[in-house]
Amino acid sequence: MDIAIVGGGAAGFFAAITAKENYPDAKVVIFEKTQNILSKVKISGGGRCNLTNGCSSIKELTSAYPRGGNALKRAFKIFNNKHAMQWFESRGVPLIIQDDNCVFPFSQNSQSIIDCFLEQTDKLKIKIELATGIKTIKKISGKLQLIFVGGKVPSRIFDKVIVATGGSPKRDGLAWLEKLNHKIEDPVPSLFTFKIADEAVTELMGIVVEDTLVSIQSSKLKSEGPLLITHWGMSGPAILKLSAFGARVLSEKGYEFKVQVNWTHVRNHDDVVARLKGIVAEHPKKILANVRPYSLPDRLWNYLLEKSHLSINKKWGELGKSGLNRLVNILTNDVYSVKGRTQFRDEFVTCGGVSLESIDLNTMQSKACENLYFAGEIMDIDGITGGYNFQAAWTTAFIAAKLN
Repeated sequence: MDIAIVGGGAAGFFAAITAKENYPDAKVVIFEKTQNILSKVKISGGGRCNLTNGCSSIKELTSAYPRGGNALKRAFKIFNNKHAMQWFESRGVPLIIQDDNCVFPFSQNSQSIIDCFLEQTDKLKIKIELATGIKTIKKISGKLQLIFVGGKVPSRIFDKVIVATGGSPKRDGLAWLEKLNHKIEDPVPSLFTFKIADEAVTELMGIVVEDTLVSIQSSKLKSEGPLLITHWGMSGPAILKLSAFGARVLSEKGYEFKVQVNWTHVRNHDDVVARLKGIVAEHPKKILANVRPYSLPDRLWNYLLEKSHLSINKKWGELGKSGLNRLVNILTNDVYSVKGRTQFRDEFVTCGGVSLESIDLNTMQSKACENLYFAGEIMDIDGITGGYNFQAAWTTAFIAAKLN
């Protein structure tokens, strides 16, 4: 049997290795359209490769996917994060689980994952062909003919083909699959940070508030977690999660909207009022600058006081009802105008791709083209940060490589 893997990324290599292990006598070839393989693995996690998440249940795992979570629920029963960790460790890559459940190679270097894949492909005699992008796939007597971009490389016929090309930022990059009658969900960016029009807050760059609640005005989009202030605006898990779940909504808004930040992580307004009144009663003679509620960073607290038109030298006992209300409002409903987005580090995740309606999710085989399978981000599946996108790649590639 001849098996083609289209795409030299994480899902492609995982699919190729698994397919060869499932069918030792098969000839397996990886086709990569660029001159580089595993480039996303190389830069992921700041060069450390956050390869999965150590969460304890499938329910928790599936909740991290704005799109595809229900489909993955079944798939994770076959191959989940625990299986993925065992897979890498059994192939000589010791792992470490951080306090936030992010899983990295013990070496803290993505090269460990790349070396593992290259050692496995070499050991299994899997061929890798670079600069061979696919232009068209044609059905020929139950088999599939790959026609390559440029016409310089002769077309090839395979018994099985697994497409693992990753996400396409534009719909026309999926035209070759749409021609095979696959339904395509328009791709839009996911996992991006917010550009804030108010430049004053960006002067606080580097500040992290560990527990925040964030939401998008005029929508039901909400998130929570750490928030990082950057020189262009806001980032951190809370913002990235919001961008992932709101990918389509925020795209429709042209990335211009208002984000509300609750710096206290307290949902009950009255609880915040009570907390501040307690400070007034306990420290009436202390100045506002010297008593920071909710352990807010110094510079952020002073900024919020200034934004509330309150002097940092004002005493808590002199705050009054009006001042107290202004403080409660700024702490629980601080509003910023977002005008644009920026890519998260060097990683690019897309919402969209081949619709799950066009795929048999029990096998990852195309419903429109027999013997054609999908794995990874080419499908309309994407997750938040924390190793979830790689986990979706491992899971779908493992199932696709059964070639059922």
